[in-house]
Amino acid sequence: MNKTRNFCIIAHIDHGKSTLADRLLEKTNTLPERERMDQVLDNMDLERERGITIKSHAIQMLYSCKGDEYTFNLIDTPGHVDFSYEVSRSIAACEGALLVVDATQGIQAQTISNLYMAIDHDLEVIPVLNKMDMASAMPDEAKDQIVDLIGCRRDDIIEASAKTGMGIDAILERIVNIVPPPEGDPSAPLQALIFDSVFNPFRGIIAYYKIINGTLRKGEMVKFYNTGREYDADEIGVLRIKQDPRDSLSAGNVGYIISGIKESREVKVGDTITHRDKPCDKAIAGFEDVKPMVFAGIYPVDADDYEDLRTSIEKLQLNDASLTFEPESSAALGFGFRCGFLGLLHMEIVQERLDREFDMDVITTVPNVSYDVYTSSGEKIEVHNPSGLPPVTNIDRIEEPFIKAQVITKSDFVGNIMTLCIDKRGTFKNQIYLTSDRVELTFEMPLAEIVFDFYDKLKSLSRGYASFDYYHSSYQKADLVRLDVLLNGEMVDALSTLIFRGHAYDFGRKMCVKLKELIPRQQFDIAVQAAIGAKIIARETVKAVRKDVTAKCYGGDITRKRKLLEKQKKGKKRMRQVGNVEVPQQAFLAVLKMD
Repeated sequence: MNKTRNFCIIAHIDHGKSTLADRLLEKTNTLPERERMDQVLDNMDLERERGITIKSHAIQMLYSCKGDEYTFNLIDTPGHVDFSYEVSRSIAACEGALLVVDATQGIQAQTISNLYMAIDHDLEVIPVLNKMDMASAMPDEAKDQIVDLIGCRRDDIIEASAKTGMGIDAILERIVNIVPPPEGDPSAPLQALIFDSVFNPFRGIIAYYKIINGTLRKGEMVKFYNTGREYDADEIGVLRIKQDPRDSLSAGNVGYIISGIKESREVKVGDTITHRDKPCDKAIAGFEDVKPMVFAGIYPVDADDYEDLRTSIEKLQLNDASLTFEPESSAALGFGFRCGFLGLLHMEIVQERLDREFDMDVITTVPNVSYDVYTSSGEKIEVHNPSGLPPVTNIDRIEEPFIKAQVITKSDFVGNIMTLCIDKRGTFKNQIYLTSDRVELTFEMPLAEIVFDFYDKLKSLSRGYASFDYYHSSYQKADLVRLDVLLNGEMVDALSTLIFRGHAYDFGRKMCVKLKELIPRQQFDIAVQAAIGAKIIARETVKAVRKDVTAKCYGGDITRKRKLLEKQKKGKKRMRQVGNVEVPQQAFLAVLKMD
């Protein structure tokens, strides 16, 4: 155990975590020459296309230092705020962390929140200043920020470049000297913390864990503490580039277990593995339960695919524990699931993964947040969906979730960002100058306002410089109304939204204009209306496709034409009564992208 080091890499998005991990793997000869490629740990096509890490990836390396061989367990983590749950699980399985800061950009918002998470878990933090080879690097400013943030000495900061390989030896030596070996007793009863799992169609569910105490041997009977299920450890091993089977693993090690589990609900991330015959006294304190921030309905395009969609989401949940879902039904879309996500990027990635990995075509409804509704009888109802709102006469008040948002930006953009946050019903709380031209702004604002396009606007206002991080603070009373969309007098519940009263008229009008463009013309006029309760606040009409029935009338009396037009009018009226309007998939997506 004295020769084992468990550490993770934490940083803001795009500061070079995955490239640094590549260099560490090369330096320790974990990768054969022919298997080398960029971002080797980002093994999902989506991660490579977008250039972001979505999943934490664990890998074991061997490193020789002063004649001793050390075992390094590295976990590469995502940098985006929507995947912070992945980061919290990685941190729970480590004793040290490399804090990577981009020398051209300095400290960003997500760096700070991930760092605080690491400090809360008493991890040894090694500061690394990356991208030192770039002409635009500002090493002195970035070092000042790091010193202010973690209180280390300037000499402790390792200057590195993951692209050229500069400073990699210094990082490896520092890991050996500073990161403490894991504590634990190999002879105590087995306690292993599950921090991730994947589904393999041939082997069943593979759980990844870190052994805190005890020793696990191949073929032993193990028990999952919280679910109480018992299994046979068919195969155990460590995570190299490919899985590397072993006969036994002891305290301090990170590894995997295959035991033929087929049901996804039997494996819970954060659960404890112990022996069946000599169980441990108590489970390890796992990670806090994840709180989904954004909710949306996911429905199969073809209603017959409902069960397939359930299976796909369950398998995806194994690999992404921050996804939550429950069944729901909609008059417009049939049966589907109400899913909870950590943010909009998370929602987009889940949709994309369902399509790529499970070949599922899905419709996603307008994302919204959950509200607490208090009825006049004093009862509290949690509402995720506008259709679940009780009648207006029974509502005493509605409370919505508020967040504490921290924006780090250049001082030139402070005015624009303040205007944006105040337009989004934000309250300005605090302003701290980190350096002469970098400011940290703190706002309190409703979560519902950042669900749509806040992040995109923030990036465009600050020319990509501002970074944003948030956490849930409280529920507060809000003046909300339910905005319904009627097509031909019929309500489309998938397009209903709960919205702040002051924004409802504007939003309703834009929605009608957008739907008018997208709904195909029928043989009859379609009224597209936005309504609050019984009050119509906006209307557009999709004009009918008309056949010129009077074309064959040449000459003769006007009554002949009139007779034909009356006949057509009756047919249109009858059609309107029986005709139903198909809402195309783009219409649902367009509402999400409305400015």
